[in-house]
Formats: sequence, structure tokens, C-alpha cells
Amino acid sequence: MKRVPEAEELMDQQDQALAYAEADFSASNTLFIELFEALHPGEFGGTALDLGCGPADIPIRFARRYPGAKIDALDGARAMLDLAQAAIDDNGMAQRIHLHCQHLPATGLAQEYDALLSNSLLHHLNNPLDLWNTIEDCARPGATVLVMDLLRPDSPRRVDELVAEYASDAPEVLRRDFQASLYAAYTLEEVRGQLAATSLQGLEVAQVSDRHLAVRGRLDGAP
Repeated sequence: MKRVPEAEELMDQQDQALAYAEADFSASNTLFIELFEALHPGEFGGTALDLGCGPADIPIRFARRYPGAKIDALDGARAMLDLAQAAIDDNGMAQRIHLHCQHLPATGLAQEYDALLSNSLLHHLNNPLDLWNTIEDCARPGATVLVMDLLRPDSPRRVDELVAEYASDAPEVLRRDFQASLYAAYTLEEVRGQLAATSLQGLEVAQVSDRHLAVRGRLDGAP
């Protein structure tokens, strides 16, 4: 099935951002943390950069799991960041999670990071190298990288099945966005091709659920 890019890269409408923030993504967000745990056994006490943080559920879960971690969380949609800041404040995480309103490729970030995280951003990007180049620019040697995203189904029928299974009770705006995101997602081979156009080393690409892929590893093949 041919990729159909989304009309807009950012979820910056208030109703759209609110519907996304109120949706139950606990299963996929829990999977994200579990995948990181498998990559980085034991505790993580460094600094992480979350690219495309949305309403900040992933940074908050990450901060709870790793009490010694600090997180810079970046998103280009101000409507999302307003919801993210409220969630961070409600969870008492304002000293550990810092938000940045910025489009990719990101520039001017103050440091190299020990972990680079991204969940459900890649399919929004018509130039995926914006994500991979930002990771390359911001990563410390040996950094842990975990990028999870939707995996494009092989047919419109499969898109409809996934929307019915996972968004049948969701608001219309969320069902519509989920359908558009599935059409806009990349395949495993497309993502492998994206990585081949960079100098990133040590990452593997694999399907991790019926609708997700993950790019994961330690840069430079560090053990």
C-alpha cells in the first residue's frame, strides 16, 4: 500500500490535541518503556531527549521509572505543550522534565544526551531525516536510542480493521487521525533505507506489535 502523507505535520488544533491527550495509549506507552528497559537493563541516571513528546505521557512514565533521569521534551505544537506542561505540573515533575517548543531538525540544544526517545513522531514527518539527523547531532557516543512508531499496513482493509479494533469508541477526530496516521506510517524497509542515508550505527529495525515498529540500540554498537 502506497504511503499517503498527512496534510499537517503538527497536531496543533486544540480539539485535536485534547482528544489525543485524553485517549488511552497506556498499552503502547507501556510497551515503549518495556522496550527501553530491555535496551538499558538496570537504572538510568542520565539525561534523555524525547522528540515529539505530545502531552508528555512518555516523559512522565520515563521519569517515574527512572528517578535519577532528567528529560528534555520537545514538540512543535504549542497546543500539545500546554497540555504537557499541565500534566508535568500535576505529577510534580517540573524540576526533571523541561519542555521545548521546536520543529525538527532541532537546533541549539545545550548538550549531548545519554538517551534519545521518540514515540509516534516519525509518521508525521515528510522528511524523516529530520528525526534521524537530530538524533545523530544530539546523541552522546554510546547513547541508547528508542524510536517507536506506527507501521504502515499492507492494505486499506487492514487499516480499517486496526481502526475498528483500537479506535471504535474514540472521538471522531481521533479515529480520523489514527486512520490518516496508519496511511502515513513507514514500512520496515523504508525505515531501514532512511537509516542507511545517515551515519547512525548500532540500531535495529523490527516490528514490535501488530501496528508498531521500533528502531532501537546503542549507538556505535556500544555494549
